[in-house]
Amino acid sequence: MNVSNLISSIPGMSRTNSASVRTEGVWLALIVMLLFAGLRYDAFLGEYNIMTFLSYNSMFILIGLGMCFVIMTGGIDLSVGSVVALSSVVVASVSHLGIEVALPVGLLVGVGAGAINAFVITKLKIVPFIATLAMMLGARGLALVISDNQSVPVSWESNFTQFGLGKAFDFLPWPVVTMLVIFAFCWLLLEKFSFGRHVLSIGGNEDASKLMGLQVDKTLFAVYILSGGLAGVAGVMLASGFGAGQPLEGLGWELSAIAAVVVGGTLLTGGVGSMTATLLGAILLGLIFNILNFENGLGSISFSAYWQSVIRGGFLLVVVVIQAKIINRQALARGH
Repeated sequence: MNVSNLISSIPGMSRTNSASVRTEGVWLALIVMLLFAGLRYDAFLGEYNIMTFLSYNSMFILIGLGMCFVIMTGGIDLSVGSVVALSSVVVASVSHLGIEVALPVGLLVGVGAGAINAFVITKLKIVPFIATLAMMLGARGLALVISDNQSVPVSWESNFTQFGLGKAFDFLPWPVVTMLVIFAFCWLLLEKFSFGRHVLSIGGNEDASKLMGLQVDKTLFAVYILSGGLAGVAGVMLASGFGAGQPLEGLGWELSAIAAVVVGGTLLTGGVGSMTATLLGAILLGLIFNILNFENGLGSISFSAYWQSVIRGGFLLVVVVIQAKIINRQALARGH
């Protein structure tokens, strides 16, 4: 029996990855909402709104993809929002050197934060919740120290802002292109390489994975570095797209990432996940707020930005409750 078959035999481990995650509900919700919005709002399906929507939500999709890997191992990364803020401040400080320098610097900031998380979790044996909570506080504090609690303006004389505001082939915004490339990489990593099977194995049953001889600590190390690195890239997008490093930005972004992952069907208990479903989950959440903005514009309702957190929290709670019921039913079915 080869490693793939061994992994698929672990209790709680999916034999197929994407097929095991029910994305039909997400697709249906997306289609219904797009039809509703397209018919109700004149400019909703226009090029400007679509590209602006995708460009802005590329940041949330990136941290969602990283969070998906983490959650599939049965862990959590609460630090991604703070790492985005820290990365944005650092890259704004070096933006005069151009995107060729700023992008690798932002990536390194995220990778460094992820490596610290991984070290504390795998070597010091601290649970991910506490380890990443400490990084969340530390990264946020460091961002405030570096920026002196102020936005850090970027250089408009270099090509740095072209990354956030420019377009590739005069059509697709660079954040969207970057997000699509990274999504393709993450999809291949999960679906076509042994790394993805190892991630799912750890989330399905970590003890069994160790007995099988899988390098659990190395896989976890890679997962948290990947999550941190994607948050670092999101920070570059933030600074480049908004013209400043934002030390107070990213608050609650970790919850948005978790919501996108869970809405996409990934189980918080680990062992099951899909990059495609996470992408759809992030788009669905972003679409809800995009529709609310259009509705505000019509004047029929008036939701402040603070209501977004309320809606996001309620939406996440509903999905988690539904997930729990599905898991309980599956457990009862297996018992019979």
